[in-house]
Amino acid sequence: MTDNINPSESGQGQQSQFEGAGQGQQGGGDSAVSAQIREHMEVIGADGVHVGTVDHVDGQRIKLTKADSGEGRHEGHHHYISLGLVAGVEGDKVRLSANGDVAYSFEEEK
Repeated sequence: MTDNINPSESGQGQQSQFEGAGQGQQGGGDSAVSAQIREHMEVIGADGVHVGTVDHVDGQRIKLTKADSGEGRHEGHHHYISLGLVAGVEGDKVRLSANGDVAYSFEEEK
């Protein structure tokens, strides 16, 4: 006799909001993920480090607020992060697939 076990009851088959959310997004983006991203959400690296604050989604990129633009030559203008780096959205946070220090190197300026 075999037991019929619901995968959600056994803990198997459950998927984190972050697992797989960034797959297939590089270059193409994911409208389901971008639709979840809202103004003023915190953007954090995979390590939990603050990367910036969402101004809005601009095409296949997240535009960060000027307040998080940094210092020196980076000060006073917006930075962008590709939606391809988004691992998932949880509550009021956008988590990236890269650690915070690495995510900074992927930022684009405009």
